Amino acid sequence: MVPIVYSFRRCPYAMRARFSLLYCNLAYEHREILLKAKPASLLAVSPKGTVPVLLASDVDTGVIDESIDIMRWVYRTQGIATGCSDECDALIAKNDQHFKYWLDRYKYADRYPEFTLEYSRANAACFIQTLEDRLAQYDFLSGDAMGFLDFAVMPFVRQFAAVDSPWFEAQPWPRTQRWLVGLCRSELFERVMTKYPTWKPKDKAHD
Repeated sequence: MVPIVYSFRRCPYAMRARFSLLYCNLAYEHREILLKAKPASLLAVSPKGTVPVLLASDVDTGVIDESIDIMRWVYRTQGIATGCSDECDALIAKNDQHFKYWLDRYKYADRYPEFTLEYSRANAACFIQTLEDRLAQYDFLSGDAMGFLDFAVMPFVRQFAAVDSPWFEAQPWPRTQRWLVGLCRSELFERVMTKYPTWKPKDKAHD
């Protein structure tokens, strides 16, 4: 039995999980869902109703419903080192806790009238500068080749860049811009963004 993964194509958390699955060549059953019509089977295993959710093939692991935990499980299962140091873990935490907070307020500025778009963007941009500084040392956040850290961060930076592409491209972040373009044009990312039909349970009575 292969693991089952509930996913949503555009969700950055689901993207990072798919990155790890495909990079590590782990076979899995893909279940593409609609966030506005979550299947009962998803809610039964993970009541919080977010994606990604992985139902592991081994009973000892069970359900994993945090994207970074899914990534680590995939790497561990395949015997591949994440290459993450305490510094890498801190960068991922900053992405998830600080950058994502301000990214949401920048991307959906009309939902957060207490902050101006420019203020939210400036706060998020501090994280991009951190990436720019790191990329001064290596071609990728993970080092000389793309890896775990790149996969964990890239989907969120992609969202940030897409809010106002001309503005992003005009900023003094040449390394980050080159890194993002390279990953977006990679064969791996093309596979990550494969379009799947919405999953429907075979037995609707049990969903």
